[in-house]
Amino acid sequence: MTRTLRILASNPLSLIGILLVLTIVLAATFAPWIAPFPTHNTAVIDFAYANNAPSARNWMGTDLVGRDIFSRILYAFRISLLLGVVVLIIATPIGTIVGLLAGYLGGWTESVLMRIVDIFLSIPPLVLAIAVLGVLEPTLTNAMIAVTVMWWPWYARLVYSIARSEREEGYVLAAEVIGASTAHIALREILPNCLPAIITKMTLDMGFVIIIASSLSFLGLGVQPPTPDLGSMVAEGARYLPDSWWMTVFPGLAILLAVFGFNLLGDGLREVLGAEE
Repeated sequence: MTRTLRILASNPLSLIGILLVLTIVLAATFAPWIAPFPTHNTAVIDFAYANNAPSARNWMGTDLVGRDIFSRILYAFRISLLLGVVVLIIATPIGTIVGLLAGYLGGWTESVLMRIVDIFLSIPPLVLAIAVLGVLEPTLTNAMIAVTVMWWPWYARLVYSIARSEREEGYVLAAEVIGASTAHIALREILPNCLPAIITKMTLDMGFVIIIASSLSFLGLGVQPPTPDLGSMVAEGARYLPDSWWMTVFPGLAILLAVFGFNLLGDGLREVLGAEE
């Protein structure tokens, strides 16, 4: 742990990433206590302050019905982080198992599984998610399903490439000689060597999941109003540019900071895990 912190501390960009991610996580966690107007994450209407520019009362202005944008961004971080965590918790094990089986077993198992992966990867991710949500009702749960369907193949491809190169290594051959089971070799011998790459990719993917989820909400296929979501807030404000610029700029900056933070943290973890291998 000390060595890990020392390596991260030696990279200023990694520290910036840690601070950004930590700030976003804390802001989302304590949103009910931090938000100046915690009830504005619902269908509250306050026309007395509708469409107000940033001020001492409303740091980031208000929307068309008088809801505080800063308060709604804090709650929107909750939705974005929840979606990212759930998607990766589901997609990563599925892709990892598929990649391990294809990479280690080879033969017809490799051919069948990787052709399925190739089919999914041949479809643009956002198009695939839109197609899934075109069938399902646009809700937070269905948005998670749609993004998960498009995400697991990337982990399958990553783990497959590592497992395929590792299956000829001496430690794998030694385990086979002593009669270790396929599950033992895949999970206890090969998987630990895949973990650094998986952890790094998961950190980087948090930012990309937030972008995809925001894109779906921007198109009206993700989280539905009045639940605050960064993508839907950008879409709502875009109709009133440039006059009510704050309705779009601040939610857009929130997306930018979240993606930037996770990308910097992922780069730092890549350096740390690479140094510890």
